[in-house]
Amino acid sequence: MGNTDEGVPDELVQAAREARERAYVPYSGFRVGAAILGRSGRIFTGCNVENASYGATICAERTAFVKAISEGERQFDHVVVCASAPQPVSPCGICRQFMSEFGLDTPVTMVGEAGASITMRVRDLLPNAFQPEDLSL
Repeated sequence: MGNTDEGVPDELVQAAREARERAYVPYSGFRVGAAILGRSGRIFTGCNVENASYGATICAERTAFVKAISEGERQFDHVVVCASAPQPVSPCGICRQFMSEFGLDTPVTMVGEAGASITMRVRDLLPNAFQPEDLSL
């Protein structure tokens, strides 16, 4: 795989951009695509899917994770998020919590349409994340 200047596989960024174009966003018009590199080497993509009942909307990141998990992937090496904004856009709080379930050290690269990118680990996006061990009584 080729890499961007930040060490993010070019194919992962391209996959997120392509997923963004498939977004279903009749209400906000705000397209988001995500691509996840599984430990197996497979890439899983997702886009945001809006719903007239706004609470039923699902984000691109969770769509990609659910697809990966439903295919048996449980470990992830990188997440890329591309939104229809000039600057990089961070995942929402629900997506941060969802990602934390599968790896606090997973890098997440947010890419803006103008080409700028920011990479942070999940743990830095969601400090003091609620984790499975917190369920212990």
